[in-house]
Amino acid sequence: MKLIVTGSIAFDYLMSFPGRFTEHFLPGHLDRLSLSFLVDTMDKRRGGCAPNIAYTLALLGERPLVMATAGDDFGEYRQWLEAAGVDTSLVCQIDGKFCASFFCSTDQENNQIASFYVGAMADAGQLSFRTVHDCGLAIVSPNDPAAMVQYAEECRTIGIPFIFDPGQQCARMSGSELTDGLIGARMVICNDYEFELLRQKTGLGEADVLAHAGALIVTRGEQGSSVITKDGRVDVPAVAPHRIVDPTGVGDAYRGGLMKGLALGVPYDTCARFGSVAATYALEHLGGQSHAYTWADFTKRYEEHFGSLTAHGSRLKP
Repeated sequence: MKLIVTGSIAFDYLMSFPGRFTEHFLPGHLDRLSLSFLVDTMDKRRGGCAPNIAYTLALLGERPLVMATAGDDFGEYRQWLEAAGVDTSLVCQIDGKFCASFFCSTDQENNQIASFYVGAMADAGQLSFRTVHDCGLAIVSPNDPAAMVQYAEECRTIGIPFIFDPGQQCARMSGSELTDGLIGARMVICNDYEFELLRQKTGLGEADVLAHAGALIVTRGEQGSSVITKDGRVDVPAVAPHRIVDPTGVGDAYRGGLMKGLALGVPYDTCARFGSVAATYALEHLGGQSHAYTWADFTKRYEEHFGSLTAHGSRLKP
């Protein structure tokens, strides 16, 4: 199955703060903030939602295509992704711009404060699903908001099954944009905070979303995730990590695992379990593309937590 991953391409600047952000917010003074956090470490990593998701899919034996815009500084990143098994032939480099950049500080409780520079991501609307043939599944992950709506409309029109993943853009997109994005989606996915933003902006609760989309997945960090369909709800636990290093890219890894399950045709709750396992690998490393494993490693860890991994009576293959 041809898998298309849309979303941001970015460089992540990851910093660690040796304290708790919440201790520095003064009640009664939140209308006028002036804060500076002295961080202990900083790492520059390859990131962005689209490459992070695609990287996990490549680890799981797929050859996903990234459809996104990047800047003049994408050259080495492109080579690295190709070497990792990600097809970048649909990536368009925008002259005179840098890749988007994600500046994120994480405190001792894994709370994060981040800023995002748009860069070449602003040109994502130049790309179109009409130039892609034989797409079996696409994901519309955080990107330029207008491009996200455009991609969803194109997938509906052409008949491409798609996942709508508004993510951090829930804060920026209007209620009408969010509604336009989720209509006709095979699946809508967001974390619990993002879903509350979506609900407030659109007025759509769980049942309302399911009137427009095939399924809704809400992730809840260490509390796992919920798969909600017209047939009911299944809660899937998170997989306990061996260590916690950095939460950046964990949600993207979950989506990569989820898409692998969909590509294999397993039930939605099994897809979510794939997501839980993939997310934990990312949590144990710094950045969204620092981890590595084989299909055998992945299935072993899956079965340690969720039992035998079978489909129609036979063992799944990558």
